Amino acid sequence: MDTIFALASAPGAAGVAVVRISGPRAFSAAQSLVGDLPDARRAGLRIVRGSDGAMIDEALVLVFGQGASFTGEDVVELQLHGSTAVVSAVLRELSDIDGLRQAEAGEFTRRALENGRLDLAQVEGLADLIEAETEAQRRQAMRVLSGRLGEKAETWRLDIVRAAALVEATIDFADEDVPVDVMPEVTELLERVLAGLQSEQRGAVVAERVRQGFEVAILGAPNVGKSTLLNALAGRDAAITSDIAGTTRDVIEVRMDLGGLPVTVLDTAGLRETEDLVESLGIQRARDRAAGADIRVVLADGDFVPDVELCDGDIVVQAKADLRGGDGVSGKTGAGVSELVDRIRTELSGRAALIGTATRDRHRVAMELAEGHLRAAIALGKDGESDLIAEEIRSAVRALDSLVGRVDVENLLDEIFSSFCIGK
Repeated sequence: MDTIFALASAPGAAGVAVVRISGPRAFSAAQSLVGDLPDARRAGLRIVRGSDGAMIDEALVLVFGQGASFTGEDVVELQLHGSTAVVSAVLRELSDIDGLRQAEAGEFTRRALENGRLDLAQVEGLADLIEAETEAQRRQAMRVLSGRLGEKAETWRLDIVRAAALVEATIDFADEDVPVDVMPEVTELLERVLAGLQSEQRGAVVAERVRQGFEVAILGAPNVGKSTLLNALAGRDAAITSDIAGTTRDVIEVRMDLGGLPVTVLDTAGLRETEDLVESLGIQRARDRAAGADIRVVLADGDFVPDVELCDGDIVVQAKADLRGGDGVSGKTGAGVSELVDRIRTELSGRAALIGTATRDRHRVAMELAEGHLRAAIALGKDGESDLIAEEIRSAVRALDSLVGRVDVENLLDEIFSSFCIGK
């Protein structure tokens, strides 16, 4: 492999900038800049000099040997003063060294995958960790990055491989008397894996929402206070408010952090019958977005409650508490807003508690595929079709292997690594 280098910290002026070098020439390249290197996995202060011998900076140098680094290769990291000029000078010196080149987006992480330091699910967890905006997203990303999904997949794989071995034995000794009927044990193994897959899939949908963000739609009649409530939740004038019915004609989105959970609150057009073509389109869009939201907050206007299909966890609350008094909510005065936020947070936290370790749609699809093959194998077991059972089990193993990147993932790699920065 080529030896690659890149700025691994954020570009721009900072207290410290980290330049990472990885590959077979990492040590010799670093030596040409700083002289002798510290011992492996130890830090040492060194003077960084250019090819002309002039001092560029003073840096803290960290050395990681092959197999003990992030990429699995020889790695040297230079912790420089975070000056744009210093970083540019060091990168320029590295680019002039034979055999070195600038790293591509995500190439350090890709090498970690290729060298067995991370599996594909862990790579996705790392990408999610870098993008995490809330505490729930951070915790979820760390679960995946720690390798828990790969551990579960390996446990399932061992049970399936054991089942496959038992079935293959009946095929190999088809012309002989096999003293033990293996199908009860095969069925038990496959059903145990099925139970694990089903449990993980139930949490995958919620995990995907935590990764991308929950949606809460505010619904109600025109002028019931939806936009005012949105502004109160956002703490700013995110939506235009007026006494004119039909002011909001499109869906307005505000992203916020509710108790560590990422939430997008949707302000929608007032629900009513209208002959105004543009307003009617807004109302239809409001209904469509509300149908796909995780929670619908319906603002009732006295005895009038809009015709909205409600689901478990949806909230109906009286609007304009500042005028009507009693229990309700008012975005204008803030009455009941904290209580409403608490109800939303409690509901979403309860759902987030169901999270497993599978976080992406790709994970769910792989598990569904494995589940389908296992169900087919169990059904065939009743008829004693050993050859067909073995093929279904092998297909289930391939589906699980794709989950952590052992097979059939080349078409995914470019898309995954393109989301990483150059220095990662």
